[in-house]
Amino acid sequence: MAEQTDRERRRPANEGPRAAARNRAAVVAAAREVFAEHGLEAPLSAIARKAGVGQAVLYRHLPDRAAAVAAVLEENVREVEQAAEVEGATLGDVLGVLTWHLAESAAFIGLLHSVRAGNPRGGRPPAEALSERVQGALRSRLPAGHRLSERDLELAVAMVSVTVTGPTRSEREHRARAAWRLLGVEVGPVRPFGS
Repeated sequence: MAEQTDRERRRPANEGPRAAARNRAAVVAAAREVFAEHGLEAPLSAIARKAGVGQAVLYRHLPDRAAAVAAVLEENVREVEQAAEVEGATLGDVLGVLTWHLAESAAFIGLLHSVRAGNPRGGRPPAEALSERVQGALRSRLPAGHRLSERDLELAVAMVSVTVTGPTRSEREHRARAAWRLLGVEVGPVRPFGS
């Protein structure tokens, strides 16, 4: 039997699909952080560096800026939906996750405001579908007889989201909590889903 060379012993095994899934998750998480810190115009190379991957890996998973933004927004919406699906979750719990995303991401706020504009190419704009999913998750936990109707809930989210301004994440969260309080709505812990 031939002895392995040092180089062969040091080379990591090809993990195929597992590595691809891990790389995609790392790229999307990095995009979320980079966009939150530097805005949507941040260089895509910053995302690759933050994720610890090369440009080719970045572009394999997120071929352009629009794909990067869409992937981050999809993850945000999925987390709000997951919070609503937890057995025993309250509206306040789901609003806590939503508020965390509002404080983290100007892009997420933009998503919630970009609906109703129509799509010049026909059909529903992708942002409208994502926004409707957020509203559906919230409505699923809206208790009967709550002070907000389903229609009022959508307006309340829009009102709170426009208050989420400030130079730091903690300032944005503080303003969002204050807005919910002024609307008489109880919000659970402000945190990402699963933490």
